Amino acid sequence: MTIRHVFLTGLLLFASFPVFAGDKVHHLVLQISDNSPEKMNTVLGNASNAARYYADKGEKVEIKVVAYSGGLNMLRTDKSPVLERLMETAKKIPTLQFEACHNTIENMAKNEGKNPSDIPLVEGAKIVPAGVVELMELNEQGWTIVRP
Repeated sequence: MTIRHVFLTGLLLFASFPVFAGDKVHHLVLQISDNSPEKMNTVLGNASNAARYYADKGEKVEIKVVAYSGGLNMLRTDKSPVLERLMETAKKIPTLQFEACHNTIENMAKNEGKNPSDIPLVEGAKIVPAGVVELMELNEQGWTIVRP
């Protein structure tokens, strides 16, 4: 065996070991599609619990909340029944992202006689074309989806 073969064999063996805990990033999506303060609070509680759990283990977690249908009200600054808790949770979890369904925004705007741009969302909320499609694509990328 040449030095090159030994090196390549060692490299292959090293590559087959699991990723060290500090290098792994967990990916969690929390779906909210109901206009229910209880479920919205559960989503925020799940985000906080997951973030705390992985922080205590020294591991990283990225968390997204995908809101569509009645659940979009969670992200509306004019209607959210959990706005104060949402803002506090967002400050505590820097990797927490909020995503809002564009289809739902358009439907809400139409029903309220507004333009979609007049639907006020929390700062930093990302508008995605369709909440369900976003969930599907994140699932295909290996994200874990939880619906309370």
